Amino acid sequence: MKIVEENNNVIIKDLEHFNIMQTLECGQCFRFYKIEDLDYLIIAFGRILRIQQEDNQITLYNTTMNEFNKIWREYLDLNNDYECIKETLLKNNQDLHQAIKSKWGIHILKQDTWETLISFIISQNKHITHIKKVIEIISLAYGDKIGSYNGIDYYSFPTPEQLAIATDEGLRACKTGFRAPYILDASQKVVKGEIDIQQIKKITTDEARKKLISIKGVGNKIADCVLLYGLGRTETFPTDVWIKRIVENMYLKQESKLEAIQEFAAKQFGDYAGYAQQYLFYYGRENRIGK
Repeated sequence: MKIVEENNNVIIKDLEHFNIMQTLECGQCFRFYKIEDLDYLIIAFGRILRIQQEDNQITLYNTTMNEFNKIWREYLDLNNDYECIKETLLKNNQDLHQAIKSKWGIHILKQDTWETLISFIISQNKHITHIKKVIEIISLAYGDKIGSYNGIDYYSFPTPEQLAIATDEGLRACKTGFRAPYILDASQKVVKGEIDIQQIKKITTDEARKKLISIKGVGNKIADCVLLYGLGRTETFPTDVWIKRIVENMYLKQESKLEAIQEFAAKQFGDYAGYAQQYLFYYGRENRIGK
């Protein structure tokens, strides 16, 4: 991998094991907009980034090397050796071969913990298109304008303080539905210090999960999504109906409780369970495995 800065763009050459479409559209994040094939706009960390891929080269537009090293290198998880990750998973798990072969370019993004928490609270019983729209409406209503692209204004994801002063009625007007009190509870708990986002980053995965599920509307699945996508705890294996059916169909060959799915994933995939989950989820959903 070679990284250069040219004309206020950062260009990464010879980048293997990465595909921007698979990474953004695998269900782990929601603030992206497709311009055309392998060309996207990402809204993250209060910034607007256009990122385009051509073969093994990606271009990050209007970005300095300093900003790339400070934000985007980590966000895109470019420091991890995905060849090693995939080889490790396949050593004792040939059943993953087709999923990894098909979705070879997924990276697990390192997202903002707070935004990930609220985004997955919103995600309950919603399709990705709807989730993206609600987050966009909330950002417009409560966030700050961060810039424009092609005449369209974009807004930062609201801070805990900005959402804590919202009302149930106001949030429901943003199409959040029954999730409105959950968003308020999370926001108020963070503002009051009952949930310390910085502390959660430092404690064990089990302790962090317990903290997260103390928030109204947050169960194990949402907590595990926050742990994986917002805290980088790659030993977690978020389990919803889709991933449950996929694991039952591909591995267990019988209907199983969620606890059994979790135990299987921990034993089978270990510290790389989160990566396995992404390959299985995206591949299984697209191929309707277990449907």
